[in-house]
Order: sequence, then structure tokens, then C-alpha cells
Amino acid sequence: MIKRKKLFKNLLILSSISYILPVLFFLSGSLKNFEFKVYDLLSKHLSPSDKSDNICLIYIDQFSIEELNKQGITWPWPRQIYAPVIEYLSEADAVFIDILFTENSSYGIEDDKIFAESLKKSKNVYLPFALSKEKGKIDEKYIKKIAYPAVIDTKLQYDSLISPIDELKNSAQGLGNVSILPDEDGIYRRIPLFFKVEDFTVPNFVMSYFIKKNMIHVKNNVILIDNTIIPLDEENLLLKFSKDKYPFHLFSFAELLDASIKNSKKESSNIKKNFFRGKTVFIGLTAPGLFDLKPTPMSSKTPGVFIHATTFENLINKNFIKVAPKSIIFSIMLILAIFIPYAFLKQHSLKINMLIFIFSGLFLICIEVVLFKLSIYMQFLPSFVCLIFSSIISLLYSYAVEGKERSFIKRTFTQYMDKRIVDYLLTHPEFITPGGQKTTVTVFFADIAGFTTIAEKLSPENTALMLHKVLNSLTEVVITHSGIVDKYIGDCIMAFWGAPLKTESDEINACKAAIKCIESLEKINKEFSEKGMPSIKIRIGIHTGDAIVGNIGSDRLFNYTVIGDTVNIASRLESLNKFFNTSIIISKETYCKLTDSFVARELGVITVKGKTKPLTIFEILGQKDNINFEKISLVEKYNEGYSLYKEQKWNDAKEIFKSILNDFPEDGPSKFYLRKIEEFLSGKQLTEDWIIVKMEEK
Repeated sequence: MIKRKKLFKNLLILSSISYILPVLFFLSGSLKNFEFKVYDLLSKHLSPSDKSDNICLIYIDQFSIEELNKQGITWPWPRQIYAPVIEYLSEADAVFIDILFTENSSYGIEDDKIFAESLKKSKNVYLPFALSKEKGKIDEKYIKKIAYPAVIDTKLQYDSLISPIDELKNSAQGLGNVSILPDEDGIYRRIPLFFKVEDFTVPNFVMSYFIKKNMIHVKNNVILIDNTIIPLDEENLLLKFSKDKYPFHLFSFAELLDASIKNSKKESSNIKKNFFRGKTVFIGLTAPGLFDLKPTPMSSKTPGVFIHATTFENLINKNFIKVAPKSIIFSIMLILAIFIPYAFLKQHSLKINMLIFIFSGLFLICIEVVLFKLSIYMQFLPSFVCLIFSSIISLLYSYAVEGKERSFIKRTFTQYMDKRIVDYLLTHPEFITPGGQKTTVTVFFADIAGFTTIAEKLSPENTALMLHKVLNSLTEVVITHSGIVDKYIGDCIMAFWGAPLKTESDEINACKAAIKCIESLEKINKEFSEKGMPSIKIRIGIHTGDAIVGNIGSDRLFNYTVIGDTVNIASRLESLNKFFNTSIIISKETYCKLTDSFVARELGVITVKGKTKPLTIFEILGQKDNINFEKISLVEKYNEGYSLYKEQKWNDAKEIFKSILNDFPEDGPSKFYLRKIEEFLSGKQLTEDWIIVKMEEK
């Protein structure tokens, strides 16, 4: 419960910081220019390669200027040069001429009249006007004619309108504004649809067409084309460009002029007049010296007329990029601000944390890509900044504040457990629960036999040296076999397996450690012998059962330890070696978890004081791959005698135990049962618990 409260408190603090600061950063607009680049990248690589068969572009390109120059017609051209082309496009649904005709022709009034007459006759030409911030006289009568009647709230306020000359504006089918500004970084990605001039709402260049066709409606300041809402981003239509290099039919003005002249002479041409029937045509400047090339996400030199054509295509086909609302971005940021600190606090592996960060980033990218493919643009950087920020502060907290806990764990546990387990605890500190938790463990007790007698024969210095040598050797063996040294009790060492890290090999490792401890004494006894010190022998008891494991003690002083009946039984099994003159005794609970790689024999059934349930015990003699044949033969004979003993075939059992003692005079279990048989045969009354060795007898 305490751990959960601490986790919740830390998570609340980290998540709040991880969310609030990136949100403020996002709302400040600091990410705007960087977000533009994300949109450009998505547009360039993920936009569909759509082609529009109903839109044509006629470029007044360098080729056209040079061709007419050869005929003695220099730029700027006389306006009557457009008349035959406009007549040739008379079957088109609409013709947008992206050229401002705000002054009379330098070729005279007649030149303007010829051009105006062609506009009036075709009835499908739309001309542009320009808006200005400078104060100027406004022709209210005319502006009322081109203004959109409904009220549309917009911050795009201008003070004057620069329109084509009277002859042309009165002859055009419609007029719209071509004065558009790029985004803050100079790139044209968005285009406004309506503008304010004093109290009048005037349309964008191509919007004049849709207003004329009565396709535009406004409801609650929401603009609809037919019955479809036009999604706007801060009053602008976010343009959906085609990835195809030539998404529209493309012609040179000189080609159209030549085709129109040939048509008037009844000559054939590669460009048929009826090709433009029902199509929308845009005429614009692309020659480098005419200064109408603008940067877009697709190219650094995009003709301005291409932008208007793309706007028209998006509107006519309702091919929109919808902008995801900020509420969705805030929701994703909130999820990240909670998930990342939680994931980082639950575990402390830098490698895993990096993988979480990488996969979270990839997940955000996948969402962005999928949404863009579905024609939805969601700002990417706010969520990504939140991911980075929450990861950084979570790591800083984990490795600074939580690092104190990790240092404590490492400093404390490396004293009495294998480094691999310490590393595991550093990754999973939740396994060390304050106050302890119930779990199944295997407890190990090892004691020096006859230590008091040995100590009486040695000086205090040599006694301390002996203890250091023995306990140091046993400690290394336990730690090497993944055990935890709990404590030293005089000449006794207590260890356990199964906490904080539980494995399937705990009982096996405990028994291997016991065997290795016995073997390690041979080298120590050799050293003691050389120094004139007595040899030593140890007794080991091992039991598996439930116990309380954890930081037990007071607030000031505590220890990671194990307590409970399992500990008491293991201690008593160690002492029981005195009865049988054995070295390693384990309980049945431990024995049942061992593999057949150990050589063991059953010693009997015991009762522990205060317990009514008997406990079967076994002696471990070694591992099969590292034990001599004589001991295997001993165990086989002993098992035969012990089976006869349990069947109360006293004489048969007695003969086998005697046979064993002839070959192995020091075999304690055989001596023990031979003595009990002789007591029974001498007339001692048998009781119901004759098979049980009572612990009180020791």
C-alpha cells in the first residue's frame, strides 16, 4: 500500500510537469515553424499522386514570350492577344486569368475594348483583383456586386481594393482576390477563402466561381460547399497538393494562340477546341522574369496560378485535408504524460526505457502517417515534444531521486548475495517490500560442529581467523549458487533461496551449495593442519516452506531477512545431524523439488516441538556425477535395510545394517537404526510412533 501511494504521488507530480510544460510550449506558438516542415515532409512523400482531368493550366512561360518576340510582339503583350485564346476556350466551364489588369493598355483604348469584348462574349472568364492595407477610394457600388451577401467573421481585414479597369471588370463573369500571403516561413500551404474590405466580405479568386454557381453557403460562420463543410485552419484552407509533378493538363500560351489562329483559318491543330469543353482553365505567368513563382511544400518554384488551380481542385472535388482539433492533440499528450512516467517508474532499465521511448515515437509517427493518408492532418510536434520531455524528466527523476534507493539496494545487498540478483533487484525494486511479504523459500543453516570445544583449544586470534576463513568460504559458495546470506549467528551461517527472486532451481542450488560447502572444507582443513589448528566439520540443514521475507526491523534499523516456522525447522534439521552423524539433512519439501542427479537417502520421520504434523527427512550425500561408487552402494544397501525396518522385519534389517557397518564403520544412520532395533528386540515396548524420531530426544 505504501509503495502504491508513493508510486501514485510520484506519477502525479511527473505527469503534471510532463503535460503542463509541453502544452504551454505548444500554445506559445514556438513549434509553429517546425510544424510547417512536418507538414511539408508529409505532403511531399505521402500526398496521393492524383491527376485532375477537368483542370487545365496555360502557362505564359519563357517559350511563349520568346515565340511572340520572334513575331515582333514584346512583353507586356497587347491585351487583344488574349482574345483569340479566350474565344478558343469558350466551351470551357470557367477560365481564370491570373493577371492583374489594373491600368489601361499601353497600346491604347481600342486594345482594352477588344479584350473586354472577348470576355463579354465568352461569359466564362474570371479576373483577379488585389487587396491592400493602404487607404484608398472604394467603389461601393461595384464592391457590393462582387461581395458575398452573408456575414462571415474574419480577421483578414483590408482597407482598399485594386480592381481591373472598368471595361474589363464589367465584362468578366466574376472577380476574386489573388492577394495571398505565405505562412511565417515564406511557404504557401494555406489560402484564405474570404476577406474583409471595410464591412464587405469579398471572395478569394476561385471562390468567385463557386459563389456565382450558388454552391457556397454559410451556417453559424461555418462555410459549406453544397452540403459539405469546408475544413479551415485558422480561417485558411490547408491545401492538399498532388505528389504528381503534372497533376493538371499543361499547355504553353503560345501553343494555344497558335491553335486558335489555325482554327480561325480552318486549319487542323494538335490541340482541339472541344478538348476544353466543360473543363476549368487557368492562365498564369511562369516565366522567371515575371515574378510569379512561389515556394510550396512540393517545390521551391511553384507558379502562383498552380496554387489557385490546386485550391479550385480541392474545392470542386471536396478533396480536403481536415485539421485534427486541438482537443485530440491534448488528449494524446495527456496519455503520453501519464504512460511514460508510469512505465519508467515501474522499472529502471535504461535499455527498456529507451525501447519504450523508441516504440512510443514510432507509434506517434504511425498515427501521423495513417491520419495523413486518411486526409487528416494532426500536428505532430506537440505530442513528440511531450514524449521527449516526459522521458527526460522521468529518467532524471529515476536516476537522481530513485537512484538513492538503487544505491541503497546495491550497497546493502551486494554484501550477501550474488551480483546477478542485485542487478535484478535494481531493475525490480518492488520485490523488496517494506515490512515483508509471504513467499515460499528454501532456508539453509550451516554450523561448525563442536565449535565450543575447538574454541577452547585456540587463542582468540586463531578462533577469529578460523571463523573468518570458514564463514568467508561458505559465504562465497552460497552467493555463487545464487543464494542470499541472511546473517551470521556465532559460528552458524543462515542463507535462503526463493526471494526476492524466485526460480525453479532454488532447492537444487541450495543442495549444490551444501555439497560444495562440505567440499570447500577440505582445502581449509589442509591449511589449518599446516598451522597446527584442529580440523573442522560442518552440519547443514535445509527446509523449503512458506515464510515472511522483507525488510524486518524498526524505522531506524532493519534487515532484509526471512522469519517463520520454515526457519526454525531448517535450524532443527541442522542440529539433527548430531543424531545420525551426518553432514547434510534436508526436508521432504526440499527433496521433492530435486532432480535425480542427487544421491540421497531417507532418514526417517521427525516431529518438531509445537507441531503435530510429522516431517520426513533425507540425507544428501552428493551429486551422481561427482560421487564414488562405494557411496552409491552404501545408499542402495541402506535403503534395503530401511525398508525392512519400516516393515518391522527387525532381524532382516539388523543383518543389513551390520553388513553396512562392516564396510562403513562410521555410517551414522546405520548405527542409529541398528541401535533402535536392538532396543526393540531387547523387550522395549513399541508405541504407535515407533517410526518417529522425536526432536525432544536430542
